[in-house]
Amino acid sequence: MAGIHKAKDNCLKLILGDHELFSEFLRDFIGIDILNDVDPADIEDITERFLPLFNEQKDSDVVKRINLRGGTPFFIISIVEHESKVNFRASFKMLQYIALVLNDYEKEINSEGKDISSAKDFKYPPVLPIVFYDGEGKWTAETNFLNRTELNAVFEKYIPKFEYELVSLNEYSVDDLVRFGDALSLIMIIDKIKAPDGIRILSELPGDYVERLALNIPERLKALITDVITVLLTKINVPRDEIDVVVERIEQRGISEMFAIENYDVQETRREAKSEAAVNLIKNLKLTVTEAMRALELPEVDREKIIEELEKRNIPYTLGQ
Repeated sequence: MAGIHKAKDNCLKLILGDHELFSEFLRDFIGIDILNDVDPADIEDITERFLPLFNEQKDSDVVKRINLRGGTPFFIISIVEHESKVNFRASFKMLQYIALVLNDYEKEINSEGKDISSAKDFKYPPVLPIVFYDGEGKWTAETNFLNRTELNAVFEKYIPKFEYELVSLNEYSVDDLVRFGDALSLIMIIDKIKAPDGIRILSELPGDYVERLALNIPERLKALITDVITVLLTKINVPRDEIDVVVERIEQRGISEMFAIENYDVQETRREAKSEAAVNLIKNLKLTVTEAMRALELPEVDREKIIEELEKRNIPYTLGQ
């Protein structure tokens, strides 16, 4: 997939870049009533404003402004840990981000010579800091900045007491995610897969859940889900040529057949990719079938398959010895 790099960090940003999925994320995982019915049209991505200011730039960090009913600006910060590690600096990092967001907001409303923030009745908008964690171990970092501060019992009055919202994916079972019943739930199920053999999870999904997704997921999200699968396979170190084979199958079959990936076999997919490479060697370098198979270390059982593909494409060939 063009443009995807640092797959471990980019997966959630790829997902939450879509505001429909972001609204589902708020509804499914955050549990604040006033956020349950946020319309995607009311979400604005303002991440780019803060990238030059972040001390630790990460492609997965997301900043959103959500305009609630009544015109109140509401900022969402989503920090993603995609390294399978706990970030013990998370609470301090969030403190920095909150200050940056509010400082930016104050500059915005005071632009053009205004001094709105100096008024007695002025109030800053709330900021909801979120950490999304999909590592394999338990998140053990403090979620409250107070608890990361020495002598906090003595100086409690002077220490910021905010907590960030922790969304730890490994605390949600596949059944929990299935109950959400939306496009994001499928993506999160895919994100739980940590090794190639884990793809069998998809074969165990309830039939009515799969059918509902096939009917309700729009075309643009189907393409995004395919991209997420590409990131997933990259993350678990599946070679690029094998990823291309899997993605091509998914694109040809559509969402209702997407779960054929449940039968993904590393060795079989590797052989398919090598067979395709053999056809290209014979076509472009004029190798014999035998020479191409030797170059790619293909077993003899693949010979007929390669010949069949050559004939289907009308590619001239010789067998060789």
